[in-house]
Amino acid sequence: QVQLVESGGALVQPGGSLRLSCAASGRIRSIYAMGWYRQAPGKQRELVAVITIGGSTNYADSVKGRFTISGDNSKNTVYLQMNSLEPEDTAVYYCNLKTGALGLSSYWGQGTQVTVSS
Repeated sequence: QVQLVESGGALVQPGGSLRLSCAASGRIRSIYAMGWYRQAPGKQRELVAVITIGGSTNYADSVKGRFTISGDNSKNTVYLQMNSLEPEDTAVYYCNLKTGALGLSSYWGQGTQVTVSS
């Protein structure tokens, strides 16, 4: 069984910064990628950023230049540094792990709340 534990969500003022962390544990085989998704009230879950085991990254257009995803393969951990936060970034942020040669197995964390408000 695979577990993902997220941390770092909080209430922050516009323009502020937060760092999210997600640690994967359990029976993990062949990590393909880890990433962050978010879901705001009344909206669908959307990709924020993803990093492959080889270090390639991809970002949603709305966060490019403000968010940075990084990973520590030795710890099966992924981070999301979020700078210049905007009220539109308010959402529950979910960690995602994809395993297997093609990343066909997908696992989700329980989510962490990020609220950007003055």
